[in-house]
Formats: sequence, C-alpha cells, structure tokens
Amino acid sequence: MSPPRRSVKATRSYDTSGRRERAKRQREATLDTALALFLERGYAATTVEAIATVAGVSAATVYKTYGGKVGLIRSLCQRALEGGGPVPAETRSNALRTSSDPHDVVAGWGKLTTEVAPRSAPLVLMLRAAGASNAEAAALADEIDDARLTRMADNAHFLHTAGHLRPGVTLREARDVLWTCSSPELYDVLVQRRGWSLSRYGRFVTDTITNSLL
Repeated sequence: MSPPRRSVKATRSYDTSGRRERAKRQREATLDTALALFLERGYAATTVEAIATVAGVSAATVYKTYGGKVGLIRSLCQRALEGGGPVPAETRSNALRTSSDPHDVVAGWGKLTTEVAPRSAPLVLMLRAAGASNAEAAALADEIDDARLTRMADNAHFLHTAGHLRPGVTLREARDVLWTCSSPELYDVLVQRRGWSLSRYGRFVTDTITNSLL
C-alpha cells in the first residue's frame, strides 16, 4: 500500500524548508566574504570572481543573487543598518518615540549610532571613494545618503510635532544636526582617526543633539 498523501506533503515541506535555510546560510556566507574582501582590498580591487571563489560559490550565483559588486554593497549596507540585534535598528529607533522624555529618545538614538556606525560607515566611505571613478558606486552612495537624509528629516519631524524642539530651532536645522551626528564622516574622524571609544562617541552624539535641539 502506498503511503498517505499527508506524509508525502510533510516530507516535501521539510525538504523545502531545509533548502531555504541552506540558501540563507550561503547568502550570509557570501556577504561575510564580500565584506572582508571589500574592507581589505577596496572596491576596485575586489572582484565578484574573487568573492565567489573564497565563498565557495559560482560567480554566476553571485551575479544572479546580487547583480554584481554594487548589489553586494547595497545588501551589505542594508544589513549593516539593521544593527546587531534580532530587531532592526530602525524598528528600535521608532519604538523610542513612545517615551515622553525627549532626553531618553535622544540617548537611545546615540546608543543606536554606536551600534550601526561601525558596521555601515566603512562601507559607505569606501563606496563614496570608489564613486570618484565609478558611476554605479557614486549613484549608490547618493542613494544611501538620500535615504539617511529622509530618515533624519522624519526624526526631526517627530521632535517638532511632539513639542521637543527648542524654540527657534527649525525643522531644517534639526534635520541637519541629526544628519551630521549620524554621518559616517563623524564616526570616521572621532573613532577611526582620533581613537575615541564607541561609548565616548555615543555620548558626544547624544550631547550634541541634546544641546543643539532640545
């Protein structure tokens, strides 16, 4: 007698789930490899073929999944902006808005900056440098900058509508202060070049926003 259809479906469902998990692990391993090579060699010197070889996949698979180097960098930046926790950093940032104390909100933003900046700043700065001679890299750098500016404008609008901004501070000024404090350049200057600890950098971001806007 042939086995019941229910058992066959259950087995197929299990196999599909296993394939998805293996594919996910392979994508993460490819991104990890790409990150290491990009940061070690730079954008121009890192090839899709080199990434594929080290990751143990075919170059065709990398192109199919990411579309090339720019697609890899985009995925790496998206992953970096999620931070290190199980909940994306942007979701946690939005959750901070439930607090009635703006100082708690800004302190939370400062802490999130110390989590996200070490992951995203090196990539964005590398991409921007590559953009001097690569139009695709330049376009992606502009795309990332525009997305961050939009995000900071939204944060500024929250502070304004909640009545947290100091009298006389405009929405544009608030957006630009938040934009500056979240910039990869600020992280690079203070942490990478001047050797500040992440905690000191986070306090500086928090204090700057607080003293400038609240």
